[in-house]
Amino acid sequence: MALFSFRRDTSPAAGAGVNPEMESFLKGFSMEVMPRTAEKVEDFRAILSKRTRVYIAHIEGTPIEDMVATARRLNAEGFPVMPHFPARIIRDRAMLADWIARYKGEADVKQALLLAGGVTTPAGEFESSMHLIETGLFDGFERLHVAGHPEGNRDIDRDGGERIVMQALKWKQDFANRSDAKMAIATQFCFEAGPVIDWVNRINAAGVSIPVHIGVAGPAKLQTMIKFAIACGVGASLKVLQKRALDVTKLLLPYEPTDFVEALAAHKAKNPGFGIESVHFFPLGGIKANATWATEHGGASGVPANQA
Repeated sequence: MALFSFRRDTSPAAGAGVNPEMESFLKGFSMEVMPRTAEKVEDFRAILSKRTRVYIAHIEGTPIEDMVATARRLNAEGFPVMPHFPARIIRDRAMLADWIARYKGEADVKQALLLAGGVTTPAGEFESSMHLIETGLFDGFERLHVAGHPEGNRDIDRDGGERIVMQALKWKQDFANRSDAKMAIATQFCFEAGPVIDWVNRINAAGVSIPVHIGVAGPAKLQTMIKFAIACGVGASLKVLQKRALDVTKLLLPYEPTDFVEALAAHKAKNPGFGIESVHFFPLGGIKANATWATEHGGASGVPANQA
C-alpha cells in the first residue's frame, strides 16, 4: 500500500476531473488552528466555506484571553468554533467554569473538544476528558468531541498496548448513549491508511460506534512533519518519515496527504458503514496551503447536516 505522496504539486488543473471518492470523503472537513496561526489569516471567509468547523488548539501557556479572542473572531466570521479543553492544564472546577462562561458569553461556543492534554503532571484535579465530563459543566453543549489515537498513546498505555485507552473509549460510548450531545472521536494525525482502518474496525468491534473524524496532516515540508510527529508521539508513522528523510531525492520535496486520504476514501466507498465520518486537518504547513489542497482535491468544507 502506498503510504505517502512526497512529490511536486500535482493538484488537479482547472477543469480537470476530481476523484469522486475523495470528493465524498473530504466533504465537510474541519480545520485546527491556534491563536498565533489564526492571526496570519486576514479573513477565513476567503479560504474556507461558510460554517466550516474550526477547532482552536489550547497549548499550555496560551492565555485564555487569546483563546477566547480567537473564538470570538471566528464566530463573528460565521464559523462554528470548537475550542480544546485540555484537562491537565486546568487547575480546578472554578477555572473550568470560568473558561466555559467566557467562551459561551463572548463567542457563543456550543461545541468542545475534551482531551487529557500533552502534559505529564496535571495542574490540578483533572487528568482526563472523563473527569471533565463528570463535572456536568458541559451539559447543554450541542457537540462534544474526544481524542483518539489510532497508533496508540504511550502516555496512557505505557506498555504500548491499548487496554486503558479502549476502556476509556467504552466509557465515552456509554456517556454518548445517554447524552443529548452529538459526539465524535477526533484523532491525532496519521500517515498510513492500513493501521487506521484496522483501528477503526477494532474499536467498532469492541462496541464503540462514536463516529471518527480522522486526523490528517496538511501539506508541509518533510522536516516539519518529522518535527511535529516527534512532538506529538506519532509512532509507526514517524519511523516511515525518518526512513523517507534518508532519501536525498525526496528530502526537499513537500509532503502532501494525497495517498493517505485516497486510500481511506477508497475503503469508505467500498464499505459505506465504515466508522470514519469526516476528515480533520492539522495545517502543519499553513492554514491557507491546507485549505487550498483540500478544495483542489474535491473537499467542500462546511458542517454537513448530520454533524450540525
